[in-house]
Amino acid sequence: MRAFFTLIIFLFFIFSCAQSTDKTSVQHKVPQWAKTVVWYQIFPERFSNGDPSNDPTPKDMKGGWPYFTPDNWQISPWTSDWYKLQPWEKSTGQSFYEIQGMRRYGGDLQGVLNHLDYLQELGITGIYFNPLFESPSSHKYDATMYHHIDNNFGPHPDRDRKIWTNENPADPTTWQWTSADSLFLQLIKACHQRGMRVILDGVFNHVGVTFWAFQDVVKRQQKSEFKDWFIINKWDNPETKEDEFDYGAWYGIKDLPEFKEDENGLVAGPRAHIHAIVKRWGDPNGDGDPEDGIDGWRLDVAEMVKLTFWKDFRRWVKKINPKAFITGETTWEDWPNNKMFNAAPWLQGDAFDGVMNYRFGRALRQFVANQKQKIPVSAFVDSLTSVANEYPYENVYVLQNLVDSHDMERIASQIVNPDIWVDHNGNPAQNADWDVRKPNFEERLKQRLIVALQMTLPGAPMIYYGDEAGMWGGDDPDCRKPMVWPDFTYEPETVHPLGKTRPVDAVAFDHSLFNWYQKLIVLRHKNKALSLGSIQFFLLDNDRNILGFKRSFNGKAMYIALNNSNMLQKIILDDSVINNSEQGITDLLNGSKILRSKNGFKLELNPFQMLILQ
Repeated sequence: MRAFFTLIIFLFFIFSCAQSTDKTSVQHKVPQWAKTVVWYQIFPERFSNGDPSNDPTPKDMKGGWPYFTPDNWQISPWTSDWYKLQPWEKSTGQSFYEIQGMRRYGGDLQGVLNHLDYLQELGITGIYFNPLFESPSSHKYDATMYHHIDNNFGPHPDRDRKIWTNENPADPTTWQWTSADSLFLQLIKACHQRGMRVILDGVFNHVGVTFWAFQDVVKRQQKSEFKDWFIINKWDNPETKEDEFDYGAWYGIKDLPEFKEDENGLVAGPRAHIHAIVKRWGDPNGDGDPEDGIDGWRLDVAEMVKLTFWKDFRRWVKKINPKAFITGETTWEDWPNNKMFNAAPWLQGDAFDGVMNYRFGRALRQFVANQKQKIPVSAFVDSLTSVANEYPYENVYVLQNLVDSHDMERIASQIVNPDIWVDHNGNPAQNADWDVRKPNFEERLKQRLIVALQMTLPGAPMIYYGDEAGMWGGDDPDCRKPMVWPDFTYEPETVHPLGKTRPVDAVAFDHSLFNWYQKLIVLRHKNKALSLGSIQFFLLDNDRNILGFKRSFNGKAMYIALNNSNMLQKIILDDSVINNSEQGITDLLNGSKILRSKNGFKLELNPFQMLILQ
């Protein structure tokens, strides 16, 4: 049935920050700042090379996959064609996906410091860093140690190595501060001075094979004092030539040994060590004032550590900083069948404040990016409503509403490659038909609409570095290209990793797209209804792909109308939507004023356009 103007008052959730102080609201109290923050995710090795003197060397990569570096290995040029093999890569005889794990571009903390003005101009108020701790890999999810920032992220890598040798990593009283640690603390201070929060990626399910305690177990076997930290399936028999040593690892990937757990989560050894890590980075100088420390944690593969441990973890963090924010990655309940977790068990006020809201990103993808498998307006609203109904209302405000990340295809490439499950078959290595090209004009309009929804729906928006600059790319590793900066000249992308023909795509900073992100972020900051307000869906037109909703806070209302089709659409907002005492409304995105007609406010919506009306 055609629904030209089906005025469905569909309550997604209606509440404001001034809630009653009943037991539920107290139990689920979350940091107030986390409701209004706009997150920016930084993959440090690919954000900016601010200090070439600390660039990684083969020595720094030792122990990381693929476990060798050719003699002619070099740092990769920041502005080079992504899929083009460099001379040292060609000399290995391996393909792009076989060799890419050796690539380093030299991104570091100085590069982040150098671009804080850029982030502030964009409107960012929170930075989520992928792992910063010492590790031989580019991604740092295989920690060598948690108590030091990676030496190649700081100014004096060799000097930092010498400091490590004077410590006992098992004894926090011997830990010192390296140059990389000190630079990170400077970065925290600079961020706090700008009103930006900083959270770190805590990878506490597993470590790398170079992790100090695991190395001791490898060397000393049953005699190691850390033998009970890990899941040991079989010890080596020194009487044989073979190495029988075997251990439990994350998804069986031997690069990533897992910590042992009991009924309380991580066993005593790693539990105590992580407690010390929480103290170190939560209050670095130990004076009881957490201002010099991080503002919280993002916890990797959190569903793979028992919930009982995370409850203890929360108590440790909140004791140091009651305003700290804790968010978890609890994504796949059943990855092969595309089933994501209902994260409610982690959001009962005793573990996490929020989670990375991949369900939100999936719904946007299905609604805007998909073509053959596009969901109607009502199904999109149902997807959002199910999350709101399953989670406590306080937690909904602080969910990290992302559309892409370091672990999946960038939003631009999701639009170019519609009708594919999230995080499935998302690059040429997994899917020979994956299209590596740059988005076209209409696809950029879709990206703009997705971003507009991200900035106007409940939850905390999270931008993956470079999306605002126009970057595109498939699933890992193609989502981890070096950041595109406006003052660099980049090689065009001409190479296909499988040798196929492809378009020649110019690579350059997209100022128009940046301005769009910036405008929406500014509107969100200026209008608290977009972050703290209730939401009411008043128009669900499946036939014409039109959606309308209202955000209200402290007596002020904003009306959002959008056209998710490639055709011009016209609608009327009558007295049942906007009070008849209002004679004029303004579109905050373009400044145009709309006067009331006899029947109400007549609106025209261009293809994939959103209006934000006040």
